[in-house]
Amino acid sequence: MKQFQAFIIKEFYHILRDTRSLIILLGLPVVLVILFGFAISNEIKDARIAILDPSRDELSRQLTQKLLASGHFTLSAYLDDYEAIEDRFQQGDTKLVVVYPPDMAQRYGRDREAKIQLVADGSDPNTATTLINYASAIIVDFQREQQPFGTAPLQIVPQLKMLYNPALESVYMFVPGVMTVILMLVSAMMTSIAITREKELGTMEVLLASPLRPSLIVVGKVIPYVLLAVVNTLVILLLGTFVFGVPVEGSLLLLGLECLLFVITSLALGILISTRTESQQVAMMISLIALMLPTILLSGFIFPIESMPWPLQWLSNIVPAKWFIIIIKNIMLKGVGIPFVWKESFILLLMSALLIAASIRNFKIRLA
Repeated sequence: MKQFQAFIIKEFYHILRDTRSLIILLGLPVVLVILFGFAISNEIKDARIAILDPSRDELSRQLTQKLLASGHFTLSAYLDDYEAIEDRFQQGDTKLVVVYPPDMAQRYGRDREAKIQLVADGSDPNTATTLINYASAIIVDFQREQQPFGTAPLQIVPQLKMLYNPALESVYMFVPGVMTVILMLVSAMMTSIAITREKELGTMEVLLASPLRPSLIVVGKVIPYVLLAVVNTLVILLLGTFVFGVPVEGSLLLLGLECLLFVITSLALGILISTRTESQQVAMMISLIALMLPTILLSGFIFPIESMPWPLQWLSNIVPAKWFIIIIKNIMLKGVGIPFVWKESFILLLMSALLIAASIRNFKIRLA
């Protein structure tokens, strides 16, 4: 029995000495609880909306204040004309536009009815539907407040319009998100495991002893995954377009270049993971924690980033998938060009440069 107790104590010491495994065992549950607890939420807060109010009367101002005081909306801008609506959506800083009729207060008093148009960005159908429901409920509540008991009914009728996705097809959100996840998996996770496997089997030193320079060896290991990522991109686009009916409104050349940029960023991330790990198991665990969970939870693919607490919103800015999904939706669904996606493209380019520099530094230290 004493031998068995000594064996158990030895195993505890072995676990405590393995710092990486200990961090995974104790840290992973904490990370998962925080991410799933805060990120998985269908409630949206502080969504940015724009107001088009040609009447500028007391009634429209009161309704605007009620919308903004709800906690679900924050004011993005006041628009001057209807043509500015699509421009705000293409810039990506507005989710909903509330359009008031001219002389709203007079029509409300004279005709006993006023019509308000709610224009939403349908490229994210779940968010668009939720925001429309929030705004409609607030309008109904405001209408009750404006109607004294016993008077003739007054109506404020919301008219709904969805840009870029009139039928609110969920596949418009599904295709860009799946493309992002697949490219990240193929490019980053598989690359990190492939290079780590060579190190684990002891064959990387043999490759480095060959006439090829280390940089060419790494490039040679990476190129097949680039080609696989390109093939996967084409397959997803073809399926999305011809099977599910997702349009590609923008430039195919720009779309291809942006996909290649994201693949390069993902590859650089995979190489960096491989230079910091010695086994496939550790590389797989780090890839799942550092790639899969943020890509699904913090990219805006499924759950709106606006509904998350500010630490997770800040953390989402370092997730490459967030910027790629914005780019891909803007090009495919909104048909925009480089003037509307240059910021996100620059962020991905900067991430690629930093990850490649860090990978080269670690590669030289560990394997040269």
